[in-house]
Amino acid sequence: MSLDVVFAPLIPLPALLAFAVAGAVVAALGVFARARGAWLRAGALACLLLALANPSFTREDRETLTNVLPVVVDRSGSQTLDGRKDQTDAVRRQLEARLQGLRNTEVRWIEAGQDGAASDGTELFKALRDALADVPPERVAGALLVTDGVVHDVPPDARDLGFAAPLHALITGRPDERDRRVALTLAPRFGIVGQTQRVAFRLEETGPGGGAPVPIIVRRDGEEIDRFDATPGAVTSFDAPIAHAGVNYIEIEAETAPGEITDVNNRAVLPIDGVREKLRVLLVSGEPHAGERTWRNLLKADASVDLVHFTILRPPDKQDGTPINELSLIAFPTRELFIEKIDEFDLIIFDRYARQGILPMIYFENIARYVRDGGAVLVASGPDYAQPGTLYETPLAQVLPAEPIGGVLERAFKPELSDVGRKHPVTRGLPGSQTTPPSWAPWFRMVDSRVREGEAVLRGPDERPLLVLARENQGRVALMLSDHAWLWARGFDGGGPHVDLLRRLSHWLMKEPDLDEEALRARANGRVVTFERQTLKDEAQPVTVTLPSGETREVALTEAEPGLWRGTFETPELGLHRATDRTLTALVNVGPPNPREFTEVTSTAGRLDRLAAATGGSARRVTPEAGAEIEVPRVALVSAG
Repeated sequence: MSLDVVFAPLIPLPALLAFAVAGAVVAALGVFARARGAWLRAGALACLLLALANPSFTREDRETLTNVLPVVVDRSGSQTLDGRKDQTDAVRRQLEARLQGLRNTEVRWIEAGQDGAASDGTELFKALRDALADVPPERVAGALLVTDGVVHDVPPDARDLGFAAPLHALITGRPDERDRRVALTLAPRFGIVGQTQRVAFRLEETGPGGGAPVPIIVRRDGEEIDRFDATPGAVTSFDAPIAHAGVNYIEIEAETAPGEITDVNNRAVLPIDGVREKLRVLLVSGEPHAGERTWRNLLKADASVDLVHFTILRPPDKQDGTPINELSLIAFPTRELFIEKIDEFDLIIFDRYARQGILPMIYFENIARYVRDGGAVLVASGPDYAQPGTLYETPLAQVLPAEPIGGVLERAFKPELSDVGRKHPVTRGLPGSQTTPPSWAPWFRMVDSRVREGEAVLRGPDERPLLVLARENQGRVALMLSDHAWLWARGFDGGGPHVDLLRRLSHWLMKEPDLDEEALRARANGRVVTFERQTLKDEAQPVTVTLPSGETREVALTEAEPGLWRGTFETPELGLHRATDRTLTALVNVGPPNPREFTEVTSTAGRLDRLAAATGGSARRVTPEAGAEIEVPRVALVSAG
């Protein structure tokens, strides 16, 4: 406790001083002249000055505040390697025993890095700042870090710490650790489907041994595509094929070195988004008709489609006496399209096409070959499919999924989804299909036929097939058995979902991955991974997930809607996860493709040494020699400065 007198002048201090000087002069003159009452007037003046000075008595009761000592314990992923977790636990126990005897000191224990998916790397200094947010810098006695030295948020300057006190780091791990890692040096983000992208990497090694060429395995989406040797320290490159649209996961895996502390960073993952060039579509209209422009307008409105459209206005058998030199029609380049350049098209559409002597039979044989080799054909038929000269009387019938068995049904009906159609991604959830009958306009004509192969996803009256989808070797075929889809496009009687139906149909034929009827997909949101199984079957098998560490988990799937099953689980690890239901496989990456936490994992004091020395602290190993016992230095309080 202390007692003090404090002045709080009622007028500005310069004015008070001037008044005091003037009063002193007047009082002195009165006393010197021996005027009556001079001393009394001097005393009154002094009392007035004292009142203006406004004195007060204060008493202070002081209580000493404790010092604050934060101890940050690194619990990140790299601390689980090579026995470091046990070393960390032993260091903490010894520190707890030694810090108990420190007088007037509050010890704050901070477990950092446990939520590995929340950030890319070990952020001990962020945890330190958060723990000291309520502490004045003068109260911080120092800071202790228990870590392997693999820290990714080290401040560049000691002044950025926010306090002026020693920083000490106790480094776990062995001084002779060996590690091998793959570091990407050229990592493209996009690639054209069907082409290759150049990828480059450098194989880096630390610790004893090494230098000899190392076997490398390259995988795409889990399947091996290349194998070669790489020299440590040198940049190695290869061409990665982009097989499909969407993410192509390219993995580069190096052989595990003898005595290596972990093989987690022996593998680098590169996700490359496959981008399609413009899809080329050939549309052949057999004759002008009311719905001819339906397909043309739909495909021309799609920026990803490059359309070539021919309408046969004058078949060879038409003889009306018009001289050839007066015709302005373009000759149909049949040989160029169906022999020389047929493989350049992603889809061929025959719209109301019948044999008219334009395409020889050998051309149809070539179209069937084109389908088997991976091409796609859509036949949008009308009465032509049931009359003499139908496409079913050509070699193309080998790949057509339905044969005409009668005439043409001409009566009002509403297309309906079949049981398979409710599950198939081409027709599932079409707007208006949720009611019975569907809430869309009727059609008035369809061809009676029988399905030979494939699935009828739309049906007409008496459950007759209306839209049949089929796969033929590597290719796909679709057969629309009505030419009245244009009624929906024109808005007749309210119209219907022609855009959704026809666009999905064309993109399924062109092998859009999202429209595959049998598919397993995975996506990650933070640590939550969602698996989605598209299937036409009545049930979906559980998914077995392989974590980056090799541990496996099983995830059950539940039906979210017809043909679509989903399941989720929360993963404890970062990195590439593989999922399989024993039929299909999917890959998903959680967090960054190559997390910094496992990029460099050898323990080191080098990252913290300079910063610790600048604060008057140090960074030292708790095991200075391999096989040595844990050694924690003595802890003592010293005076500030």
